[in-house]
Amino acid sequence: MGLREIESTLPPGFRFYPSDQELVCHYLYKKVTNERASQGTLVEVDLHAREPWELPDVAKLTASEWYFFSFRDRKYATGSRTNRATKTGYWKATGKDREVRSPATRAVVGMRKTLVFYQGRAPNGSKTSWVMHEFRLDSPHLPPRLPEMMHVQAFRK
Repeated sequence: MGLREIESTLPPGFRFYPSDQELVCHYLYKKVTNERASQGTLVEVDLHAREPWELPDVAKLTASEWYFFSFRDRKYATGSRTNRATKTGYWKATGKDREVRSPATRAVVGMRKTLVFYQGRAPNGSKTSWVMHEFRLDSPHLPPRLPEMMHVQAFRK
């Protein structure tokens, strides 16, 4: 039985609605360290090969918000900037990054960046109603050489 079928058997009101801390500590951390955590709930998506309106079709759970794992794509091989372009547009960061803290220790365990999708090419793109929250691990206690994976929450405003 697939997740969509399982989801359809749940009583009204049951939804996948994780907190920022759960996304970072339970899902993202366990994914990059190869621990088993709700395997099959979330899929890996190449965000640069998909337009935002295609994301609901690849999500395993039906909702108004979609959750994915994605690898970080560097704009330049030796640089630190992230490539967020797609075929028809680009994701542009808005505001400053927000800290995600452990509920137990209050230590910073990750960061959340908010991005908005623009159609066209910078700087002349047109703002759309698509929004993405990009979560990344950010802790000095992490094992070295973890894959640069992000957890992504996408939705339409």
